[in-house]
Amino acid sequence: MTASSFIVKRDDLRQTRSVDDAAATSPLPAGAVRARIDLFALTSNNVTYGAFGDTMHYWDFFPCEVAGFGHVPVWGFADIVESQAEGVVVGDRCYGYYPMSSHVILEPVQAGRTGFVDAAAHRQALHALYNKYLCTTGDPLYRREHEAEIALLRPLFTTSFLIDDFLADQGFFGARSVVLASASSKTAYGTAFCLSQRRGTPGAPRIVGLTSPANVAFTRGLGCYDDVVAYDEFERLPADEPCVYVDMSGSAPLRERVHAHWNDRLMHSCAVGGTHWSELGGGQGLAGPRPVLFFAPAQAQKRIAEWGGAGLAQRIAAAWTAFMKPVTDPASPWLTVVRGHGAREVEAAWRGLIEGGADPRRGQVLRL
Repeated sequence: MTASSFIVKRDDLRQTRSVDDAAATSPLPAGAVRARIDLFALTSNNVTYGAFGDTMHYWDFFPCEVAGFGHVPVWGFADIVESQAEGVVVGDRCYGYYPMSSHVILEPVQAGRTGFVDAAAHRQALHALYNKYLCTTGDPLYRREHEAEIALLRPLFTTSFLIDDFLADQGFFGARSVVLASASSKTAYGTAFCLSQRRGTPGAPRIVGLTSPANVAFTRGLGCYDDVVAYDEFERLPADEPCVYVDMSGSAPLRERVHAHWNDRLMHSCAVGGTHWSELGGGQGLAGPRPVLFFAPAQAQKRIAEWGGAGLAQRIAAAWTAFMKPVTDPASPWLTVVRGHGAREVEAAWRGLIEGGADPRRGQVLRL
C-alpha cells in the first residue's frame, strides 16, 4: 500500500521531500476517522497557500513533523477507510481540504447526511470554512463524472464569486474597469467570468486581464475579458480611467508598475494570490492606495449574516452551474484534466507550477 506525504520547505517552495505518511498506520484515536485521499487538485492556488502559509496560517492545518517543512493544503476527495466516529462510516466519500498525502486522520463532529466538521484541537483557531467536509451523497453540486473539475475549480470559483461579490458590494469603488493580474489563472478567469455576467447592467466595469505573452491568446479566447494585455505592454492602457487592481500574481515589481501607472486613479488595490511567489513584497512606498489583502472567508461570513448559509450556497451554486458550461464545453473546453499518480508526478506538477511554466489549459489532479 502506498503511504507517503509530499512536503515543502516553508521558506523556499522549491525544496520538497517525499516522506512516509504517519497517518496511514498510526493508531486511530477514539472519535476519529482515517481517510484514504483518492485525488487532489494542484493549481497555482496551492502555490499561494505556500507563499502566504505563515501570514494566513495555511501551514497550521496539517502540522508537519519535519522541521522547517510543511504540508501545502489541497482540495480533493477521500474515502473513509476506518472510523471510530459516530455518524461517519467506512465507504463515505468526502470532498474537502487535505494535505498532499496518501492518508489523513480527522476528528468529525456535527456529522450528518451532508458531511461533518473536523474538530481536531489544532484546527479550532483556524477558519471554519476550511474545516468542513462534504459527503458526496448529500452534496447538491456533486457529479461523479466531474470530480476532477470540482477538485480543481470549486474552491477557486468560490473565491472568484466572493471577489466579484465584494467588488460589486463596494460599487467597484467608483472604478470603470477591473484589472486582473495573472489573468490566465483559474481564480482570475473565474472572477472575470462572474464579472462578465454583469455586462449590460448599470455600473458594470470593463474587465481587463494582464498575463504573460505566452498566455495572451488563451486568455483572450475565454471571452470573459474585454481586453487582455501582456505584462510588458499594459502601460498603453489609459491611465486616467479609474480602475480597481485585483492581484493574483503577488509580484511586487508588477504591483509597483501598476500603482505608478494609475496612481490616484487606482481606486482600490486588492491582493489575492501569489502565483509569482518568488517576487512577493510589501505595499510600502507605492503610488496610490495601499494594497489590501482579500480574505474570502470574511466576505462569506458577511453574506451568511445577510443571506443565511443556504442563501449564499444557492447563489454560488447558480454561478457554478453557469461557469461549468464553458469549462466543460465538449467543442472547446476551458479546461483539460491531466491525471498523475505517485511522488514523482506530484513533484513534477508542483515544480511546473512554482516555475511558472504550467499550461493554463491543463488542470492537474493527482494521487499519492
